[in-house]
Formats: sequence, structure tokens, C-alpha cells
Amino acid sequence: MKKPIIVDDTIRIPSSPEYLIDVDSFLEGMLRGYGLDESTIADIAISVTEIVNNGIIHGNKSNPEKEIEVSIHRKNSDIEIAVCDQGEGFNPDIISSPIDDANLMREVGRGIFIVRSLMDSVQIQHHPGRGTQVLLVKKVN
Repeated sequence: MKKPIIVDDTIRIPSSPEYLIDVDSFLEGMLRGYGLDESTIADIAISVTEIVNNGIIHGNKSNPEKEIEVSIHRKNSDIEIAVCDQGEGFNPDIISSPIDDANLMREVGRGIFIVRSLMDSVQIQHHPGRGTQVLLVKKVN
């Protein structure tokens, strides 16, 4: 069984949901080190978990040979987290709104919507054949 690899402000995990706990522990440790309050830590942790899970399932198609990389940095009053998968990439412009009448009863499709409500900025860059990078920014004091 592979293990997560942590180097400074970055963790790499195989594409399996069982490693989400490792990402969460790494992230919370970094955020507490920045002196953030528990509410802000929770917002960031929920968002990162959702994006990592999307990368595992939708990006890397749960292929344990592919990895997810999460990097975190504090730049002045911003916490920046980059989540990268090794999938085929996707076009973020085709994501349907979960609050449209046709989508209200769907069991999937709310993750990006929730993440956008919790974070100050969400930028999705897809690179066909080379994966997707999601950059999350949370403003803090």
C-alpha cells in the first residue's frame, strides 16, 4: 500500500478516498500553524476535501497509480491551496448549477457550488490530457 508523501507545504496521495484523512490532517496542521480560527479551518477543510474527492473520482477515475497533489501557502492575508490531479481535464464552463430546477433532485453536482460559497476565489484550470488544477483562495486576517 502506498503512503502519502509530504514535503514542506505539499502532500501527494494515491487516488483513493482512504487518503482523504491524511490530506485533512496535513491541511488542518498547516492551517492551525497559521493561527486560523476553527470556522475558517472548517471552511477550507470542507472545500479541499470536496476538490480532492472530485480529483480522485472524476479526474483520476480512482486510478491508484495516479496521484493528487495539494499545496498550501500563506501570502499576506490570503491562504492559497492548489489541488492538482492527473486526469484528462474537464471544461469548468459546462458545470450545471445545482439550484436550477432541473438539478434540484440530483444527488451529485453540488461540490463546486458549495466550495465557491465557502472560499473567496475558486479558479479551475483544465489541461486536456494533463489534468486539472483548482486554486482555492481564502482571505484571512
